[in-house]
Amino acid sequence: MQSAAAFTVSPSLPLLKPRKFSTNPRFEPIVCNSLSSKRHDLGVVSSNVISSSPSLPLRRSWNLSSSSSSSSSSMFRPWAAVPFIDPEAKNRFEVRATAVPESVGGEEEKSSSLIKTLQLGLLFGLWYLFNIYFNIYNKQVLKAFHYPVTITVIQFAVGTLLVLFMWTFNLYKRPKISGAQLMAILPLAVVHTLGNLFTNMSLGKVAVSFTHTIKASEPFFSVILSAMFLGELPTPWVVGSLVPIVGGVALASVTEASFNWAGFWSAMASNLTNQSRNVLSKKVMVNKEGSLDNITLFSIITVMSFILLAPAAVLMEGVKFTPAHLTSAGLNVKELYMRSLIAALCFHAYQQVSYMILQRVSPVTHSVGNCVKRVVVIVSSVIVFKTAVTPINALGTGIALAGVFLYSRVKRIKPKAKAA
Repeated sequence: MQSAAAFTVSPSLPLLKPRKFSTNPRFEPIVCNSLSSKRHDLGVVSSNVISSSPSLPLRRSWNLSSSSSSSSSSMFRPWAAVPFIDPEAKNRFEVRATAVPESVGGEEEKSSSLIKTLQLGLLFGLWYLFNIYFNIYNKQVLKAFHYPVTITVIQFAVGTLLVLFMWTFNLYKRPKISGAQLMAILPLAVVHTLGNLFTNMSLGKVAVSFTHTIKASEPFFSVILSAMFLGELPTPWVVGSLVPIVGGVALASVTEASFNWAGFWSAMASNLTNQSRNVLSKKVMVNKEGSLDNITLFSIITVMSFILLAPAAVLMEGVKFTPAHLTSAGLNVKELYMRSLIAALCFHAYQQVSYMILQRVSPVTHSVGNCVKRVVVIVSSVIVFKTAVTPINALGTGIALAGVFLYSRVKRIKPKAKAA
């Protein structure tokens, strides 16, 4: 190709009669590396280009430098194809692709992973903190005001106000619910209402630590209900993990100082209804609430629970949470209202955070976190309320919680598929 060729003017051409050359004629190449390159042995340098592009001008250069000899010793210089240097090139810039070091991408991934880990740790901390404050303030309110249905309605009412506030100001997207979806969610709202009501009834009768020790037996009810209604038969590992759970709860119950049957059966009923909610969510809600995430579903259930329980509270207990009635009962109205509000806010907050965690981790990890939460709540309640705990009682609670942890680990073990 012509653009890549270098042309020289040879002295042997017939059209040109060269003058006398020195005995050692010398052709000095033109060196053009960059604008700042130094050219040695040249007096006056002029850039000459036979351009590879038709758009670039064609130039020719002659050696005009005068040496120590006479002008007759001047000679033609060769033509050479060298890059044309645009005088305006220094005012331009080039964008060149370059390889990004792998370490940069790795550092970004590490930074993103660290941020997610910190966020998850913060959520777990808030989950435990809200749960501790809920149990402490709720127990104080129930100890002074012996109307668990009314207290449960107040908690659902505060949660409903928070949900409506978030939907009104677009803090969380308001869902579009059809009548069919509401009918599918209704059974979940019923068992959710009963589960929280039975928990408050138990907390009003026995110590917080004992209520949560009994509630540690939730996996037992989960296995039975899943086998009955979903046909999910447990593996031998799962069945084995239930033994320490049941044994630990029994040991803790026998040695519990605050034990009474009303508190015990209320906690057991809470386990049954809460696990029924989980089973119903698998059986009833399949392909019926695909557009609803966990937080939205929880928000809808909260509103429905308030609507369901409010009339029942008036019929069962009457209107007892008025300042006049509380004053006549010798209670500090302002203090009771404040503690009830804090308990209700923490009640809604810890469940909301629990669903946020469930969206980020696997169910097994969430189950392990729930087991640790029970330990934290039991220990904190024993410290705050100075609950008398015997060594055997502590041993029973520890065995039950260890069984729950073991259950959460073996739950992931899948049974081997039978060969056809």
